[in-house]
Amino acid sequence: MLFSGEEALKKVNVLSGGEKVRCVLSKVMLSGANFLIFDEPTNHLDMESITALNEGMKKFKGNMLFTSHDHQLTQTVANRIIDIKADQVIDREVTYNEYLGVE
Repeated sequence: MLFSGEEALKKVNVLSGGEKVRCVLSKVMLSGANFLIFDEPTNHLDMESITALNEGMKKFKGNMLFTSHDHQLTQTVANRIIDIKADQVIDREVTYNEYLGVE
């Protein structure tokens, strides 16, 4: 999870927000779960970490439910969009760009 050298020995209370997120993601990957729930998983991550997370989410064999404002992540990972609005719920098995009508 992009920790090397002395960084791997840091105490949890001195980790940055992104480092804490990377630790939690490491723990999740080691848990063997077959269903994951993420709320804005790219928050506090640098580009290298976001790319690694994106690849990991694409390779995940189980099911995932996630919310994200990250267009690229949603486009490359999601195969079903559930849009919950005040007066309706839209549920479509499409990519994010297809849902938005973007080609």
